[in-house]
Amino acid sequence: MTASRARLASRMEGIAPFHVMRILARARAMEANGRAVVHMEVGEPPFPTPGPVVAQARRALDAGETFYTPALGLPRLRAAIADYYQERFGVRLSSDRIVVTPGSSAGLQLALAMLCDAGSELLLTDPGYPCNRHFARLYGITPVGLPVSAGNAFLPTLEQIEAAWSPATRALLLASPANPTGSVIPRERLRAYAACIERLGGVLIVDEIYQGLHHGMSPHSVLEVDDRVVVVNSFSKYFCMTGWRVGWLVLPESFIEAADRLAQNMYLAAPTLAQHAAVAALAPATRPILEARREALGKKLRWAERELASTGLEVTRSPDGGFYLYVGLAGLPVTASEFCRRLLEEEGVAVTPGVDFGVHRAERHIRLACVAEDGEMRTAFDAIGRLCATLLQGG
Repeated sequence: MTASRARLASRMEGIAPFHVMRILARARAMEANGRAVVHMEVGEPPFPTPGPVVAQARRALDAGETFYTPALGLPRLRAAIADYYQERFGVRLSSDRIVVTPGSSAGLQLALAMLCDAGSELLLTDPGYPCNRHFARLYGITPVGLPVSAGNAFLPTLEQIEAAWSPATRALLLASPANPTGSVIPRERLRAYAACIERLGGVLIVDEIYQGLHHGMSPHSVLEVDDRVVVVNSFSKYFCMTGWRVGWLVLPESFIEAADRLAQNMYLAAPTLAQHAAVAALAPATRPILEARREALGKKLRWAERELASTGLEVTRSPDGGFYLYVGLAGLPVTASEFCRRLLEEEGVAVTPGVDFGVHRAERHIRLACVAEDGEMRTAFDAIGRLCATLLQGG
């Protein structure tokens, strides 16, 4: 085959691989050869989509609901999302401010493209969800990491933000609950961030896609304290609709016309069947199913946290949300990448190295997605303990 003479765009040099997908591919290859693997690498709820949601999709399909919706989303779904904010968070929200998107990833890309010029800067936490910095680079935006650690609850200080802010900075992106750390931003801290960014003349973007998966506290939204912010949310995690690819933005009214124009050109509309199904995800009949699953994930997470103590690894800060443990390697004489490689190859357990989430102490941390069956997780922790013991003995 003759090699193409075409060159890749220069922006591709800044797009790092998603290491967890490489690990998943290797794990699948091992399984194809008959090896058992415990999957704790991919951030996906272990539950199928709730029955009422699937039933709603079937009704929509039978009714022939397979045509495009408006670019901003199915009006019925936008109204249901607005009602959800009123019922759950006490936030009065016009449905006109809601933009339904093909997953939260498309929503964040739309927001960045709309709000940030090429050559501008975006502040975001390190560690943080890896795709966010790559989305920024896609539009010529420079991501600027704010190093955070367990000592400050994995949250940036106002002093950090102000020191990193430059004439080129356009926005601050935060997540609550956060991936990979599980940190939840307290309401008054959100208020302080919003006031800080308003004073600096920028935009606060809050990723709330793990909202609802809170443990030991009630969920809340930044919209409770400020309505000038941009919110990114999704039906993937709490609502267990990962493969349906439907999310939403909440925008200030002044951004909606621009969002409509850009959505029409970027993706035309979110998947129609998924939008009809998502209406049922917000219905009262579905809530008990989701809450039971949230409780199950919380118990699994706390159990995993206790079990991990016997392996030699450390949970540097107990997570308040999500279903991840961000784990320090303590005194182990290997990098996180090497630890994850050996854990998969020698013990059949797949986890994610910290290098997927940034550069700040990345090779001293791993992330565990605590979504496997209890028996599989026990197997995984036994394996982790064995590998830790081997490494400490020089093996």
